[in-house]
Amino acid sequence: MLAYNIIDPMRLVIISNRLPVTVRKEGGEYRFERSVGGLATGLSSYVEKSRLFAQDGCVWVGWPGLTGQDRRQNPLRDSLLKEYKAFPVFLSGGDMDRFYQGFCNRTLWPLFHYFPSYAVFDEEYWRAYESVNQAYCDAALEVIQPGDIVWVQDYHLMLLPKLLRDKLPQASIGFFLHIPFPSYEIFRMLPALWRRQILDGLLSADLVGFHTHHYAQYFLRSVSLILGHEHNLGRVTVGEHLSRVDVFPMGIDFQKFHSAQKDDQLRDGTLELPKNLLGFKIVLSIDRLDYSKGILNRLRGYEMFLTKNPQWRQKVVLMLVVVPSRTGVEHYQLMKRQIDEMVGKINGTFGNMEWTPILYQYTAFSFSPLTALYQMSDVCLVTPLRDGMNLIAKEYIASKSDQTGVLILSEMAGAATELGEAIIINPNNIWEIAEGLKEALDMPPLEQIRRNTIMQRRVKQYDVFRWADDFIGSLMKVKQEQQRLKANMLLAQGKTVLVEQFRASPLRLLFIDYDGTLVPFEESPALAQPSREVLALLEQISAPKETDVVLISGRDRETLQKWFGHLDLAFVAEHGAWIKERRRAWRTLGPLRSDWKDQLRPIFQRYADLVSRSFVEEKEFSLVWHFRRAEPELAERRAKELTDDLIQLTANLNVQVLHGHKIVEIRNVGVDKGAAARHFASAREYDFILAVGDDWTDEDMFKALPEKAHTVRVGLTATQARYNLYSPREVLDLISRMSA
Repeated sequence: MLAYNIIDPMRLVIISNRLPVTVRKEGGEYRFERSVGGLATGLSSYVEKSRLFAQDGCVWVGWPGLTGQDRRQNPLRDSLLKEYKAFPVFLSGGDMDRFYQGFCNRTLWPLFHYFPSYAVFDEEYWRAYESVNQAYCDAALEVIQPGDIVWVQDYHLMLLPKLLRDKLPQASIGFFLHIPFPSYEIFRMLPALWRRQILDGLLSADLVGFHTHHYAQYFLRSVSLILGHEHNLGRVTVGEHLSRVDVFPMGIDFQKFHSAQKDDQLRDGTLELPKNLLGFKIVLSIDRLDYSKGILNRLRGYEMFLTKNPQWRQKVVLMLVVVPSRTGVEHYQLMKRQIDEMVGKINGTFGNMEWTPILYQYTAFSFSPLTALYQMSDVCLVTPLRDGMNLIAKEYIASKSDQTGVLILSEMAGAATELGEAIIINPNNIWEIAEGLKEALDMPPLEQIRRNTIMQRRVKQYDVFRWADDFIGSLMKVKQEQQRLKANMLLAQGKTVLVEQFRASPLRLLFIDYDGTLVPFEESPALAQPSREVLALLEQISAPKETDVVLISGRDRETLQKWFGHLDLAFVAEHGAWIKERRRAWRTLGPLRSDWKDQLRPIFQRYADLVSRSFVEEKEFSLVWHFRRAEPELAERRAKELTDDLIQLTANLNVQVLHGHKIVEIRNVGVDKGAAARHFASAREYDFILAVGDDWTDEDMFKALPEKAHTVRVGLTATQARYNLYSPREVLDLISRMSA
């Protein structure tokens, strides 16, 4: 593998679809231009003025804009790396067409922007998406060094975090999605394999960032319903990896836009304004050609405004700027024709020799003329049908140095959550657009200044530098949290010491939970029967007379007796309601009642009927409502309702209500694994005590045992236990070593 040695105290490796510099080949020579777009512009500003990284401490990996280049080392790669700290990913024309024009823009873009009827589900596109993500991984591995922070950008590369994690398990990897993440009902339209791999890919990042709270919640819901992984305050644990999901609304380089001087630009001739604009109110509409931007609805709203408000005719001009984009996609070609036709219709209906209602330009603007447009406009009309953030709205607010001007903003844009002082409209409602235009044009200057002062302060405080610093700072905190959790992991050396202490101890006591500890959870408790391996290990570990083994479980005693009764073990059933010493009969630790079950059983059953795929398990001294297989949000809501109902109904009964992981249980007061563990631990003078469990019921056991006891919680989670193990497989391996 080719290696480039770029050594800095701390480096950031940004990986995105495009490099911040675009390469064009003219006459055998390479020409370099700055790439356009919010992501490239925003992150380029951050890289140039980074407050976290040393000078030249950033490397950018991405496609340079050329296809058909030799993937091996060539002068272009060396020039980009040396002059721009940019490392190119070379792709063939076919790969780029199927990947970018195909899966990215014909599948993901329409689906994530709520245009499912436009989405194309083509297996060849998907294979290209996999292949190109792998190509980006291969390129990134050539420049990533130990200690680097890797930041993957946007929907083009959602498989990349997992590909990198497989090669670099300890790397610091962040991912940010710059477009909306759709609701579960939309996301699930992707074929099952594709959607699972996308979610697995994203969860392999240490930090997954979104623009808004809604996008993050949609993602977490899809993770829950598709992969079955629940979150705890945005933290998702998958196997040995903890990932955090959080919200970081992207900002802009506020000072760059705010300090741009309109008069200087006009004086220099940067922007040539039509002479007949003097005296007109100017409404600015500037967007990339895209069906998600709502340009046609915007034109219809402007048409209605002119129809309903004749007093504004010959007093207002809509400056419509459409930036060319994705001209090879059929939906964009159709929309371009529709825009052309509608502009002609409105100008033909309302215009005359002295007034053209719409000044239409199909072009892109560089920074100087763009900020001049912002500054000269009285109103900025930003009405996407769906948008991840929309930085145009923030750029317009930042550019208004005199704090006048009115922003009309779609509630479907992520920016609407931050710019609430704008005139917020529904872009699907033409009447609202027309009314928003009238309100904006009638708004007094003092009210404009009041609103813009608030929005400018907000945009200034959370600019692109704060956004990036917050993301990277949160990524570092996640890595620290992972290290804290892993510090308790029982690793190879710790296991060896534990096994040695076990073997050296004259009298040993083991508490071993069953579900989630010896075996993984199943959809139904009846499916989690012990394997031959589990039975053999329990038989081996309990064979020596100096070792007492207690199988401590929430299961009923009949099941434990049926599955394990032939083994020389002690048992705890129903979380401590029943105990059984070795070679003795089952008994309770104290007087327990079950007459309350007849009163509460119908309530449990009613909730089971309300929530599909949930069920009631009845034990001798407890009732349990299980909802592991049910729809999570509905089940959790019903679980809270059931818990509240039970607390009120049982106020005068000697029972306790427990809302645990995917269950609601009611049982006698004083019954828990801690009391049962204390009973067994006090029976003899044990030299060695080990307790292994996986959930909140086992925490009672960990707390109840003597300080010298070795306690182990299965799973990467905070616990009262001294150690953690990742999985039931590791528990079996530990028991195997102890019994060898």
